[in-house]
Parts: sequence; structure tokens; C-alpha cells
Amino acid sequence: MSNYMISISDGLAGNGTIHDPSSKLKIKAIDLLKSRFKPSTGEVSFFVTSGNETLAFETMGYKRHRNLLILQMISRYCVYLGLFDAQIHATWPA
Repeated sequence: MSNYMISISDGLAGNGTIHDPSSKLKIKAIDLLKSRFKPSTGEVSFFVTSGNETLAFETMGYKRHRNLLILQMISRYCVYLGLFDAQIHATWPA
């Protein structure tokens, strides 16, 4: 299992970035209850729901990375935040 670096911005645990040193992939995390999110063209987005938390994840500089790698990075971030019942969605959750 790879080691990912996680950086949290402005002390908000929901907003941050996940870095994979091996592939150089970065994924931005956005807390949808505290921030607005508009998907960028050419990037891959996933959404996470856990209790009353809703997060969006978007790649930064996507270059055809495997979705499995992206999902592993998102799940590691959720475990870091303590969101053990997190569900990952490919589309905006209803």
C-alpha cells in the first residue's frame, strides 16, 4: 500500500490536498458544506458522503491515472478524517 501525503488547508479538515509521490497525482478535497465546488474540465471528480458530511474530490493535472489509484487516495483521506462509514460516489449524491 502506498504512502500518500495529506495537506490540510486553513485548518479545515475537509479542505485539503492528497499527494501521491510515486505517480505525482494530486487530488483536491473540498468540504461542500463550507465551500462551493464547480468541476473543472478535463479533471476527474468523485463525491463522498458520510453522515452529515459531503466532500468533493477532484484531480489536479489529471493525466489518465487509473481510477483505482484515485479511489485509494480518497479512501485513505477519509480514514485520516475518521469518516469510516464514507461512501464514494461517481456522480453528485442525491
